[in-house]
Amino acid sequence: MNELLQAKIDVFESGYESLLAYAAQGRDSDGGAGSEVRTMLTEMTEAAGDIVHLLEQNEAEYTWVVADDAKKARAAISLVLAQDEISSELVDNLNVSIHVRALLTDLFLVSETHL
Repeated sequence: MNELLQAKIDVFESGYESLLAYAAQGRDSDGGAGSEVRTMLTEMTEAAGDIVHLLEQNEAEYTWVVADDAKKARAAISLVLAQDEISSELVDNLNVSIHVRALLTDLFLVSETHL
């Protein structure tokens, strides 16, 4: 697998793990700009965008599925980032979003293949 693609996958997967921890904290607000959760979400949106770009250069048939799911997950994360306050409940809802889950499942599969 392409090392850069694997690095972007690792960013997204570790970001998701951090979001699970944030969701469990019961916070009403993240405190605004520059918060740790916003930084993680920003890194995840960038990783998802990079994943799309990297996969669009690959001719394997499954790549369009992963790229499409990455675009959808990125849009969901961007919606959360656009909020003035990011609560644990909001992050919990993002975590269970079918779009984020679909991308994670795709990335687990891709990590075990030779794309």
